[in-house]
Amino acid sequence: MKEYKFDPVRATEECVEWIKNWFEKNGPGCRAVVGISGGKDSSIVAALCVKALGKDRVFGVLMPRGEQFDISCSHQLVNHLGIEHVVVNIKETADAMDKAVADALGKDLTPQSLQNIPPRIRMTTLYAVSQSVNGRVANTCNLSEDWVGYSTRYGDSAGDFSPISCFTVTELKQIGRYLGLPLELVDKTPIDGLCGKTDEDNLGFTYAELDRYIREGIEPEPDKKALIDRKHEINLFKLRYMDCFVYEEK
Repeated sequence: MKEYKFDPVRATEECVEWIKNWFEKNGPGCRAVVGISGGKDSSIVAALCVKALGKDRVFGVLMPRGEQFDISCSHQLVNHLGIEHVVVNIKETADAMDKAVADALGKDLTPQSLQNIPPRIRMTTLYAVSQSVNGRVANTCNLSEDWVGYSTRYGDSAGDFSPISCFTVTELKQIGRYLGLPLELVDKTPIDGLCGKTDEDNLGFTYAELDRYIREGIEPEPDKKALIDRKHEINLFKLRYMDCFVYEEK
């Protein structure tokens, strides 16, 4: 069993410096565009970008689908950070897409299809905003989610830069506290906002169990270990570029 010690101060300051350097190279003068869900990941990414670039260079995009029960958390975050933001309601677009595809197929869409359409519409929205405000889109996925493929490819897994993809959920909570974010956002129960369940309900294990397994090699009970290992293996394709056939001259 390996010993692992996490330093949230060093991690935060080095991440902030990385964001500064990334923008100097890939978007001098550009703004960080962040989709604000009201959860800890988007809150922490936005706060890191503010610390790195200043609040005038961070732009928040709130994207509810109709009435979002916890939209107040998103407003709390942008007000806390003092960043410019807009609200783009994706309900009409998502509903129209659901119907158009179902009509074309002549049958109802699968639950997975219905759950993945909104994240992909949200990413389209983020890029539309970004290209209109001289921005770069922030990815808000973390290591715990990426490890087991808990993201939508070309949805929330997309972006131009990824500040927190090497941090687990457990570590991000420490970073959020160091950044001085409201604790109700840092400790908020993670939900996907799509199917009405928490992340941990959907996954079948807790983030604490997953994070201990990733960082310290502490195995959860056998059935959960097997589930984590399987999810990790079958979702590795999400973490690499599209597989391509390579033709070589002989």
